[in-house]
Amino acid sequence: MKCVKVPLRQLNDTRIKLMENGLMNMEYRIKTDDEFGYIPINDNIEGYEIVCMYLESMKKVPHNFSELLEDELSSEEIENLRTSFDTIGDIVILEIPDELLDKKQIIGDAALKFTKRKSIYMKKSAIKGTTRVRDLEFLSGIDDSVTIHKEHGARLKLDVREVYFSPRLATERKRVMESVEDGEKILDMFCGIGPFPIVIARNKNVDITAVDINESAIRYLDENIKLNKLKGSVKSYCGDVRKVSESFNFKFDRIIMNLPGLAYTFLDVAFNLIDDSGIINYYEFSDSYEQGIERLESAASAIGKQVEIVNCRKVKSTSPGEWHVAIDGKVYDK
Repeated sequence: MKCVKVPLRQLNDTRIKLMENGLMNMEYRIKTDDEFGYIPINDNIEGYEIVCMYLESMKKVPHNFSELLEDELSSEEIENLRTSFDTIGDIVILEIPDELLDKKQIIGDAALKFTKRKSIYMKKSAIKGTTRVRDLEFLSGIDDSVTIHKEHGARLKLDVREVYFSPRLATERKRVMESVEDGEKILDMFCGIGPFPIVIARNKNVDITAVDINESAIRYLDENIKLNKLKGSVKSYCGDVRKVSESFNFKFDRIIMNLPGLAYTFLDVAFNLIDDSGIINYYEFSDSYEQGIERLESAASAIGKQVEIVNCRKVKSTSPGEWHVAIDGKVYDK
């Protein structure tokens, strides 16, 4: 390898000058001995002593997932591939379009190499059923779908094949946690493995009732309660919240309704269980806030209550023109 040989005291200044002029070969490492430095160059350069020297090559590190696939997929295929993915603990879940399914193994192996996680899975279906799970296909690494995801200091154990969990709601969970006051009685109507209850109870002295119809989700919630040091308390119930709540003989200061596809069908339950001046954190899929606001106002009016909308926000995009939206309503008895 051709190198510029310079005294060590001139090494850094010379390196900077060569880089600025595009003359340094960035694929090899600079070498030094007791007196001199040897800077790799692309060609002969006047004004310097040029020597040939064996240099160690730089390990090329891809800057993104797409760059890792440049030798395997065409530019059009890379453009069609969604290079964003969900990382849950040491598991990565990819979404691969139908036209690239014949390249799924290449893509999975590249994701394993790039993310350095344990397991790579591919989405095989949309979220479905009352238990809110999706079909996954193992692609690369170790076929072990159980992991522990860390979020805001909380440890959340889950099996990605058995339960639904979105790491993309981490900011929303923190926002809700920060709005909670010590002493609140909270109901999470569709708690899953407990990311809202665990994150909140780790930081606030509250009493949380957590309900989900998925038996696996409740089993992992119970494990997560033990995994984390909580300031507050979390009590779990497995079943349909409409039926489970019939045994509740008290009201709640806050109700979390993060089941965006169906939460509106449970608004009557929520308004019957919310205390005067309590907060409902309501979520749905929509292209605007108007539909959700109308649903909250209608449910309140149906039982002689009123609701003040205190906050609206877009949590994440779900498809072009549609969002996972959040609407916070403060409920008053008339």
